[in-house]
Order: sequence, then C-alpha cells, then structure tokens
Amino acid sequence: MDPVDSQSTTTEVHVAAAGTDADAQGQEKVDAPKPAAKLDIEHAVVQDDPRQWPKTRKYVMVSMISAAAMIAGLGANIYNPAIAQIESDLHATPSQLSLTLSLFILIQGGFPLIWSAISEIRGRKAVYLVSISVCTIGCIVAATAKTINVLIGMRCLQAAGSSAVISIGAATLADLYDPHERGTIMGIYYCAPLLGPSLGPILGGVLTQGFNWRATFWFLAIFTGLCTISFIFFRDTFRRQRSMIYQTALKRLMEAEAKKATEKQQTLSEKETVVGQQNDEDRKSDRDVEAQTQTDAVPIKELKLSLKDVNPIGPIVHVLRRLNNLVVLLASGLLFAFNYSITYTASRTLANEYHYDALKIGLVLLAYGIGCLFGSILGGRYSDYVFLKVKARHGGKSYPEARMCTMRLQSTMVPMIFFPPSVVAYGWVCEEHVSVAAVCVMLFLAGFFQISIYSSTLAYIVDANVGRSSSAVASNSFFRGLFAFVATEIAVPLQTSIGDGGLYSMWAGIMVLSELMLLLVWWKGGQWRENAIARETRQS
Repeated sequence: MDPVDSQSTTTEVHVAAAGTDADAQGQEKVDAPKPAAKLDIEHAVVQDDPRQWPKTRKYVMVSMISAAAMIAGLGANIYNPAIAQIESDLHATPSQLSLTLSLFILIQGGFPLIWSAISEIRGRKAVYLVSISVCTIGCIVAATAKTINVLIGMRCLQAAGSSAVISIGAATLADLYDPHERGTIMGIYYCAPLLGPSLGPILGGVLTQGFNWRATFWFLAIFTGLCTISFIFFRDTFRRQRSMIYQTALKRLMEAEAKKATEKQQTLSEKETVVGQQNDEDRKSDRDVEAQTQTDAVPIKELKLSLKDVNPIGPIVHVLRRLNNLVVLLASGLLFAFNYSITYTASRTLANEYHYDALKIGLVLLAYGIGCLFGSILGGRYSDYVFLKVKARHGGKSYPEARMCTMRLQSTMVPMIFFPPSVVAYGWVCEEHVSVAAVCVMLFLAGFFQISIYSSTLAYIVDANVGRSSSAVASNSFFRGLFAFVATEIAVPLQTSIGDGGLYSMWAGIMVLSELMLLLVWWKGGQWRENAIARETRQS
C-alpha cells in the first residue's frame, strides 16, 4: 500500500484491532513494536487470523469453494444438449430458449454486487449458505417446470444463487492468503468454474440421452444441495478489521463520538462559568452534581452497520472511480466475453459442419476446458514467480504498483504474444473444415493463453483494492456478465453472416485491444492510482 493509502487506513485498523487482538499475541511490551504507524489494512492484526491457519484446513476450504464455483459454469451449459427436447416439450420458441441462456449470464454477472455487500456485514459463510440454497430451489422448480416462462424464471433464480461464489470466493482467498501466494491459489481456484463450460455439455448429453432434459436440472439440484451441506461446516474467514467498509463505518462512528464529547465539554465549560458567578451556597449545591458528570468520551459499543454502509453502489463507485481499475475491468470483461462466444459458436460449428452429436461436441470442447485448466494453474504460478522476482529486485519491498502492475500484469506479456494468433488460427481452421484434431489443438491454445492472462488480471483486481476485494471482484463479475451477454446475443448472427474465419479474426482484433489496455495499466497504472488516492484523501 502506498504512503497516502497507508495514512488513511492505519489509524482505523489500530483502533479496531488493538483492544481485542494485542493481548492475544502474548508478547511483552518491550519486544512488541507499535503497529499503528506500520500496519495497513491488508496486514491488520486480527484474532484467529485465517492466514495463519494450517495448510490442510486452507486447502480443504479452497476445495469447497472451487467445487461450489463449478455451479456457475455447469448451470450455464449443462442443458444445452437438451435444447431440442425443451423446445418440443414446453412448446418454446428459439427466442425464448435464447433468453434462458442470455438472462442467466446477465444476472449471474450483476447479482454479485448484492452478495458482496452482504458478505461485508454477515461474513462469507452466510452468503454461501443462502445463495447456494437459492440456486438449489431454482434447480428443483426448473426440473418440474411445465411452461417455458417458469423455466426462464427459475433460470434467473439459478443465476442469482450461483453468482455469489465467483465473487465471494475470490474475496475468501484474499482472506486466507497473503498477496505473494494469491496468483497460484487463484489459478487453482479458477480451474473449477472454467471446466464447467466444457464438462457441462458432456454431462448434459449423457443425462439427456439416458433420461430426459429434466435430469440435467435434477443433477444440478443434487450437486448444489451437497455444496450447501458442505458449507454448514465452513469456518468463516471474514475479519472486519480488514474490511474497508467496516473501517469506514468505524471512522464515522469515532468522529461522531468525538464531536459529541467536544460538545459536552463545551456545555460543561459554559455551566462552570455561570456557576462561578453565583454565591457560595449555590456553588456548593451544584458542586456534587457537577462532580458526577463524566467529561470523557463515551466508550464505543459494538458497531452496527447502517443501510448507508452496506449500500453496494458506494463501494462499486469507489472501485470504478480509479482509472486503473476501470481499464482493467474493461479488458477483463472482453476476455471473458470471448470465452462464452467461442464455446457457444463451437457447439454450432461442430453440430452443423462436422455433424457431431451432443456427446462428441462435449468431448471436443473438453480440449478448450483443459487448456483453460493448464493456463489457470501455470499462469497463476508464473504470476507469483514474477511477483517474487521483482520484489527481490526491489530489496524485498512491495511497492504498490511494483507489486500489482509490474508483478501481476508483467506476467501476462508472454501469453499476450501468442493469444491473438491462436484465435485467428481457430477461426480459419473451422472455416476451412480442417480435421477436428486441428480444432482441438486451437481450442486448447486459445483457452490456455486466454486464462493465463485472465487469472493475472483477477489477482491484480484483488491486490489493487485492499479492503475492498469483494466489491472489486463483484465489479469484475458485472463487467464480464454484461459483455458475455452481448457476445452471446450477437455471436450467431455474426457467425452466420461472416463465418468463423471472419468472426474470430474480429475477436483477435478485440483481444489485441484488451491487451493494449492491460499494457496501458502496466505503464500508467501507478500514476493513476496515486492520483486517485490523493483525491480520495483530500475529499475525506
């Protein structure tokens, strides 16, 4: 954290943590340095620090979150092979079926704004339990739906429930791991939701062929139900001392208490002046009353956040007002939109041009999922490698932009070179109807390079918004959901008019634009962030 940012958060962190956590350290006063001038909100002292938990416990929690994160990807794609059955059974139109997917993506992107705000009050565990339970209810009702309108409504409910894990999951990882570990763990975490779009069609094809389209939603109901049960045993990682929303509310309360104490002192001084002008008997009768009055500030009781504090718009606006955040979020949204476009159009190409059934389509798309998996894991590890390398170059110090831009975004330079060519190659391989083996190779490479870049941008978004990681990731989810919604709506018309070659040549150009945005943040992000912090300090 830069000096300005540290000054704005250190005092609040010390006040919130000192009274409850200092004694728990068990250190003598001689040996313990004063934390008030050194600790930022990222490293605030807390009781039962999740970052100090045993590795086994943290790995189990990451596994639970990753499994739940698969719900989003599976829910969006598992019923695609059953679309023909749904259309016939529920007498639905193609436009109505399109809404079941596009609305799912849009709501899944926007609803995390609400879940992130709730998690800053009630903690992560409550959000996991409520949100996944909502998704389970949506799956059960969808499995028994008799009309397409009910199915559309339940798809919206599924999207709202499944959206929490994507944003709150990343915030939970920030609770559990220090910045130099997050690249690797983010890469591992994102393997699960990235496999969903590839495994979904395979599972959907098997379930539809073996049973019917309703089996896909019964499978989701069982899976989400098991995830809900697992989170009953989840140990909450949220610590309010490391939450900017809580610290802002605490600062507001302290200022109100200080103002109240000052006003009381002024009132007492005025009373003493009046009493001094009275006779001795009056002073004597008043002396006992005045002696009983406390002039110290009233002790601050347990803080209760108000509606103003938990309003999700405020933290989101704060995130978006920083230009470095806005540019990275735009680039990240474009990367994610490409993800949905390629999996959606690839299914149509394999069905129409290669005459594959649902199961074979799912197997081919698995190549893209495996590429994403390797890109997520290796990209995350490489991001941490660059982090430590540049940190060592600076004498072991983590300067804000050296840590976040140079360390995180610098790791995307190599994949940036190869990503656009792999996108163009995929488009023209499909256009020329080359062997499906070539399609699999291009899907693998496109997935590998795309997620290598995306995972680093996600780690940057978390690191660049200390104390607001949940709101920042929710903002990222909103951008990617909005862009993916647009990409899904225009994918088929563009594919029909200009073919796969033209469509993915266009996407390659968009990906170059996305990469240029990231390079711009790598170059100017430090200056933008410092200017934003200075502006926020003046306003506060």
